[in-house]
Amino acid sequence: MGLFGRKNETDTATATATATTNAPVNPELAALTGEYAIDPSHTSIGFVARHAMVTNVKGSFTDVAGTLHLDGTDPSASTASIDVQMASIDTGSADRDGHLKSADFFKIDEFPEMTFRSTKAEALGGDDYRITGDLTILGTTKPLSIDLEFNGSATDPFGNERVGFEGKAEILRSAWGLTWNAALETGGVLVSDKIKLSFDISAIRSGS
Repeated sequence: MGLFGRKNETDTATATATATTNAPVNPELAALTGEYAIDPSHTSIGFVARHAMVTNVKGSFTDVAGTLHLDGTDPSASTASIDVQMASIDTGSADRDGHLKSADFFKIDEFPEMTFRSTKAEALGGDDYRITGDLTILGTTKPLSIDLEFNGSATDPFGNERVGFEGKAEILRSAWGLTWNAALETGGVLVSDKIKLSFDISAIRSGS
């Protein structure tokens, strides 16, 4: 089931994309066209950082809001807008969360939100997609590409029409000005520059 325009990587892929464009619109996809609001109670954005060169620390942001526009007739017109409250960071350690909220890292008093605004969407085959956009952290905006899997659509027991996505991406935190670190006596640093991101998103139709 495809939602986004196919990525052109070779002449063969281009021909396939052209054939797909000329094919009749899938009515199941066309029925998904509309506006959706992200459901914060069933959505989280997670991250993994290497700690002390030997283990991983996992955390998530639990206060997430945003909107999706899905266009099943012209999938490349689909868009996403996401806002994350940085104070909602949770790594399972109050002391560590406090440090991450401080001036050493996210400076949440000055920069309370992280935002993502999509600029492009592509299909990679099957239910796999890539959405590219502008990620803003600490007032710095850089491009980010997220590999997504479309988990489908359903009507929940309360009559809400839902769509679901899960995704992943990697960033170098230093590109957004997150440079705090501490050297280890054995060599290396306390916190990795590379951060792995994960996305679990549930959105409810809010309009046509």
